[in-house]
Amino acid sequence: MDARRAKEIYESADQFKVRLDSGEPVWIEHVDVEGGVATVQVGQSPTDVQTVGVERLEEVAH
Repeated sequence: MDARRAKEIYESADQFKVRLDSGEPVWIEHVDVEGGVATVQVGQSPTDVQTVGVERLEEVAH
């Protein structure tokens, strides 16, 4: 995924399914477009937060 799309998903009122390259579902919490990274919550645990390169994120078709 590119940083612009990650930012669109983050700012949207709609929900999109996104997963990390490991296949785990993630929730985008912040996107740094210039840095090309996103802060994501992995799975259902609010304490499992990681900053990853946006290229590691994949939008899942509904």
